[in-house]
Amino acid sequence: MKKLLNTLFVTTQGAYLNKDGECVVASVEGEERFRIPIHNLGGIICFGNVLCSPFLLGHCGENHVAVSFLTANGRFLARVLGKVSGNILLRREQYRRADNPVACLHIARSAVIGKTINSRTILQRALRDHSDTIPINRISEAVAILAKQASLLRKAETLDQLRGLEGDASRTYFSVFDDLITNQKENFFFHYRNRRPPLDNMNALLSFSYTLLVHDCTGALEAVGLDPQAGFLHRDRPGRVSLALDLMEELRPFLADRLALSLINLRQITTEGFNKTETGAVEMDEDTRKTVITAWQKRKQESIQHRFLNESILIGQIPFVQALLLSRHLRDDLDGYPPFIWK
Repeated sequence: MKKLLNTLFVTTQGAYLNKDGECVVASVEGEERFRIPIHNLGGIICFGNVLCSPFLLGHCGENHVAVSFLTANGRFLARVLGKVSGNILLRREQYRRADNPVACLHIARSAVIGKTINSRTILQRALRDHSDTIPINRISEAVAILAKQASLLRKAETLDQLRGLEGDASRTYFSVFDDLITNQKENFFFHYRNRRPPLDNMNALLSFSYTLLVHDCTGALEAVGLDPQAGFLHRDRPGRVSLALDLMEELRPFLADRLALSLINLRQITTEGFNKTETGAVEMDEDTRKTVITAWQKRKQESIQHRFLNESILIGQIPFVQALLLSRHLRDDLDGYPPFIWK
């Protein structure tokens, strides 16, 4: 599980990664900048113009270290993996349930309820910590509505009904998300969720944070032997890691949204780190991406009490623990999938 904490992020344009013995070596213009033993890594993410030697890619594949390639702004391009590992019986059961609407509903409903409860907790924490700077009445109303929507989600009888209710809960949460931004309001605001491309600073930051979360969820699912592409809430689409998107739903508020708000409200990032292109898309510069990545990695080193396990784990281990719980449910070791709930 410790390997999930160690992801090598390469953001320097023109960097070249190669293999030297058992180490990954990063060089820029022929000068070595960094090296790390392969056994200390759980994954490598390359942003923009970063090259890897074929020998390094083969070495990473043999050691089950996934190498992902993203654009400089964080849009996913490709992922290089070694041999597929995992229990074939587990994957077959995953595929069977993914084809069963009732089984899909049971798993998807747990994940969406977890997302809604965690979104409500984000708002409750804001009321507790920033009651003097945020509109209490409006956010309190959203908290009450989310509680009712979580109850309705428990009664959903079809996937389409569940998706509709999930959309309602997301709109309730995001309707007051702008109120949670307490600093730099003139440059960081949230009117609505937009992506591909993001059109403002806040959406650019959220999209980048979600990209990091998808990577961690994908790696966690692969680590326990599940297929990241066969989901229960998100349906099959070529090239889409649907199960990783399922897994990240309940983790978005706690891991990604909370981090984005902290970076802005604590002024750890500023508007100078964002640029608008000719097409209207907003992109982060390299220094800002490094700041987000550093904060992401630091947050993963913190501890939290996992409610279902009733024990303390590192935040960076949450995707792995949830993937493991999902695999235990698919093996019928657990009656249902217990989502991650933050309190």
